[in-house]
Formats: sequence, structure tokens, C-alpha cells
Amino acid sequence: MGSWTSAGRRLGGLVAVVALMLGVLATGAQAASDATANVGRLTIAFERTTASKCPVSFDVHGYFQGLPAGEQTIQYRLVGAGEWRTLVVPAKRLIVHRALLETVTWESAPDSRDYSVQIEINQPDGLRSNVLYYFKCNTPPSGETFGEAAEPVTRTAAGGPMAELAADAQLESVRARSGAQVALVNRYDVKADLPTGPIGFEQLWNVHPAGLAIDVQTMTGGQLKALLATPNPAGWVLTPSAGLRYTLGGGKVMSMTLDGVPVSATQQIKVAGAWSLIAGFDGWPRWEGTTTYTGGPDDTGALASYLAAHSPVAAPAGDRVTVR
Repeated sequence: MGSWTSAGRRLGGLVAVVALMLGVLATGAQAASDATANVGRLTIAFERTTASKCPVSFDVHGYFQGLPAGEQTIQYRLVGAGEWRTLVVPAKRLIVHRALLETVTWESAPDSRDYSVQIEINQPDGLRSNVLYYFKCNTPPSGETFGEAAEPVTRTAAGGPMAELAADAQLESVRARSGAQVALVNRYDVKADLPTGPIGFEQLWNVHPAGLAIDVQTMTGGQLKALLATPNPAGWVLTPSAGLRYTLGGGKVMSMTLDGVPVSATQQIKVAGAWSLIAGFDGWPRWEGTTTYTGGPDDTGALASYLAAHSPVAAPAGDRVTVR
């Protein structure tokens, strides 16, 4: 009886060890499966494929970060859509893998929800991308907000914090697809301040009621300096995004840096701006250089997308332009 008990214990112990090993293997396989499926971060960008404001078609490009090595299969869909799509990511790729995910076409329709895009990934943490907005076809219902301002964001005669925030938003809206390095904002196109607190469509509309498309022009440093030095009838200046700083004096640009480095007369710079500014409206000259990109969204949607991604948003310092 004792020998059977000892054998049973040995057999039971062996079964337990095997079960433990199988459990470890299963857990390891599951962990590996989860690691393979997971995307660390997904950022999306619009690229307009039609010239009209509405109806409008956008390509939605995805930028995937944090993927494990080797070929991967990812399931994704537009938030609110029913079926998952499958994306096969090749083993040989850049650190940030780019792929065209969707093409969306919107027309004006009563009570339409076609004014925003977000992508979700079919993985355990339910990862979602940033949200992109476009309001030229449809507007959101009353009460919907897009982020918040941590403090008042105000304008000055030279543009000030509100124009700087608008420039940052416009650069972010086109940088991924165009390679733009800086954006310039016309004080004429910034119509209102942003109050402290949640920002709804009314506040966005007050700032940018025209909904101007964002384009990109490639110009030399010398051409950019000449543009910035142009006298404006109202005495205003063009406000740059965060990477560009310049000093005006004596009717010329005395100094200018891009990302902290002095700008030379011959270097090529990709500059984003509202199409009307690039075309030479409101007392500014038509931009010199070469048209590089015309696929950006509207400035109203760009500001909403920026607020959604970075809230609560503090007011920029309003010190990117110095006038002597």
C-alpha cells in the first residue's frame, strides 16, 4: 500500500511538473502572441485628394511605432465602423512604419457625423490613434468639445500667443505628409482669442471662420527673409510656428533661426500656410519658391485636432518675433 502511495505521489508530482511546464509554455506563447499583436503608438494624418472643400476625399495615413521585429499582422478599423481590416507589416521596415489605412469621402448631409476620423487597433489595450477633424462639410452637435485651454490664449497686434498656437496647429496638420519645417500665420486670419476651459466648435469658429486649406511652399532662406520683411498696411508681422524665430529692424530681417540654427540665404525650407496667405492676400506678397504640397486640411480642423492631441493647452509665450 505504501509503495502505491509513493508511486502515486511521484506520478502526481510528475504530472504537476509537466502541467507547470505546459502552463509556462502556454503563458509564454500567449505573451509572445500579445507582444506580436501590440502596437506601441499609432498616429494618423490626413492628405486631401480633392481640390473642393466639400465634397472632400481624404487619404488617412497611419504611422506605427513600437512594433516588434519581424513581419506583423495588425487589425484596425475606423472608430464606429463594423468590420476590421488587416494590415500586413513587412519584416524590413523603418522604425516608424507608414501605411495608407483608409480613404474617406464626405459630403454635406444633415446630422452627419462625418467631421472626424480616428483609428482603433484590435489588441488587448484597445489602442486608438489621435483624432483628426474637418468641418467644411459637416459640423458637430452643440456641446461637443475638442480639448481645453489651460489659460486665455490671446492675440496682439503682432499676432501673439493665439497666432503662435494656430501656427503650431497648422504645421502639425501637414508635417507628416509634406515634410514641412515651419508654418506662418497671417494675423488677419486669427479672428478671436480662446478662453480658458473647454473649447467647443463656436470658439474654434470664432478664431478661424473661413476654414482655409493649409498648403506648403518650398523656398530659400533668402526668399523667406524677404517675405517676412515685407511691410504690411496694418503694421502686422507673420507669426511662425515654434521652431522659427526672427528679428525685424530697419525694414529687414536682422536675424533668423530654425530649430536654433541660423538660416542661410540658400538653404531650402518647406513652409506651410493658409492658401490665401501663400497666394498673396491681405497686403502680403505672393510667396516665391515652388508649390510643394496642397493636401492639407482646413485651419479650423487643424486647430481642433491640435487641441484634442495636446490639451490642456497653455498659451505660447508670444515671443517668436522681435521688432526693433
